[in-house]
Amino acid sequence: MLEHLSKLPRRSKKLVLAGIDLGLLYLALWLSFFIRLETWWPVGITDNLEIMILAPLIALPAMYRMGLYRAVIRYMSPRFMMPLLKAAAMASMVLLILVAMTQAIHVPRSVYGIYWILAAGLMGGIRILAREILPVYQEPTKSKTNILIYGAGQAGTQIMTAMQKSGEYRAVAFIDDNREIHGCDIMGYRVYGPHELPRLIETYAIREILLSIPSAPRSRRREIIRQLEPLRLVVKTLPGIRDIVAGEVKIDDIREVGIEDLLGRDAVAPSQDLMKARIAGKTVMVTGAGGSIGSELCRQIASVGPERLVLFEQNEYALYQIESELSKLFPKRDIVAVLGDVTDAPRVNAAIRENRIHTIYHAAANKHVPIVEKNCAQGVRTNILGTWRLANAARDNDVETFILISTDKAVRPTSVMGATKRFAELILEGLSGRGHGTCFTMVRFGNVLGSSGSVVPLFREQIRRGGPVTVTHPEMTRYFMTIPEAAQLVIQAGAMGKGGDVFVLDMGEPVKIMDLARNMIRLSGLTVREGNNGDIPIECVGMRPGEKLYEELLIGDNTFPTKHPRIMRAEEDALDWNTVRGLVSDFEAALANQDEAGIRRLLIRGVHSYGAVHNPPKKQEVRRPLPNTGDAIQSFA
Repeated sequence: MLEHLSKLPRRSKKLVLAGIDLGLLYLALWLSFFIRLETWWPVGITDNLEIMILAPLIALPAMYRMGLYRAVIRYMSPRFMMPLLKAAAMASMVLLILVAMTQAIHVPRSVYGIYWILAAGLMGGIRILAREILPVYQEPTKSKTNILIYGAGQAGTQIMTAMQKSGEYRAVAFIDDNREIHGCDIMGYRVYGPHELPRLIETYAIREILLSIPSAPRSRRREIIRQLEPLRLVVKTLPGIRDIVAGEVKIDDIREVGIEDLLGRDAVAPSQDLMKARIAGKTVMVTGAGGSIGSELCRQIASVGPERLVLFEQNEYALYQIESELSKLFPKRDIVAVLGDVTDAPRVNAAIRENRIHTIYHAAANKHVPIVEKNCAQGVRTNILGTWRLANAARDNDVETFILISTDKAVRPTSVMGATKRFAELILEGLSGRGHGTCFTMVRFGNVLGSSGSVVPLFREQIRRGGPVTVTHPEMTRYFMTIPEAAQLVIQAGAMGKGGDVFVLDMGEPVKIMDLARNMIRLSGLTVREGNNGDIPIECVGMRPGEKLYEELLIGDNTFPTKHPRIMRAEEDALDWNTVRGLVSDFEAALANQDEAGIRRLLIRGVHSYGAVHNPPKKQEVRRPLPNTGDAIQSFA
């Protein structure tokens, strides 16, 4: 019968519920006299039988008009009790009016209050019962995944409520660190301590665990995740509390644990003075605005309050995406989308001149190491000539600030990509010594998580297919950082530039890619195959052309602290300006002839450490104000 009821049309369900409510009103009315007069057939009912029959019949349409039957029972929240109390009060009021109009006797005054309470309780109780029973019959053949919820706070209880209606998950219990609530029941589910996890996993055949601690610092989340790794569970999580819209947690908010949850560090709140210094009230241009770093720079910049934000991008679809996103997020911002290539000098000059640009963030570049290695001419064209033409256009049009987004691969480079980015730095260092008004600044950092070419989605896909997970070298090590943190630090570093500065971001401690692969396999509820034992094998496929085992952030030892704890300033040697200008002319000539061998020779001439034997440092040289763990990676690392 319940299965049949669950499949009825919505209108029929309303009629059934109204009929049940009518019967409950009669029951509540009889019980109110019985409780007050302590007799099975109270005289108040006998003497006023017509009124007793009419009162619920008249109250029911009034309750319908109050919206009592608009709610879908399966998705009712505790707030549904307020309309019920009002509806029950209406039923009691109808009885009172009918008795007063007919001057009926034998109706004690306390009956009205008892009737109100009983009517609300009975109608509310039947709805709660239906809410608990009906979902069982929605998909009777679909199996659900048993899951534990780690965190019995507000987010945990909200996601538990959502799971009760879910056809995918069956929540079994809460896990919480707070010993004071161990053994307590929340929403009918027992709260256990983390030490009971192995027993619960075996008893309930748990396959997944959900971290429902969005307000916890990243360091605490990382600690919990590492404790869960040996348990062979699929670990999922909720986003941070800022990402949960309106404070309401939904099933759709559940996501796989990201590597940033494992390697992440607690963010340092940005200095609003530094964030606004080169942006607020100014016209700002971001090149490569549709890329990973460029698009996040655009989001951060738009939130600060520029007079105008110019998006410069050569990829039409990427430009469309970021413009559409920003227009929705910041409808009052003046956002201009410019389709163009940074190597196109007339286009660049026109964009700067027409929009009267004050600040440029130059993120456009070819960054994928193996691809640039195979296409060195295009890498030189974009990374060197693009920077040259953009920087000269900025100088000629009196742009106040020019910030280059550089890379740790520019330090003693072994790849074409790294060498071209180092030469781009040399161009800006040379221009800074020319005495013009534009402040040229460079910000150098390592890999970022979630960027185009990120190895994390590749690892996930390989794990999903059953492996193997491919790692280039067992000792491959990289620095990590999230895109939002990198973008904020770039903006703040750019605000501190005086001209010719090279700022280096504190990337935390380097992490082995092999450890990253192992952790991702364990967080998927699987084990690393060793010999014939385990689920997912890891294979070392060899280093690709241009790759280094270790990355560095500094060329020399001359580093100085800044007012920000995660930004350092480096002093490094620069090339003579005439040498830089002559090499740029030679690059242009070699590109015109598509002379790749000549291009590589020019890179060796211009970037002295390129082509030399690279001895990786035994210990990283950066002196960090905050020794902490970083959190990101790209496959071109």
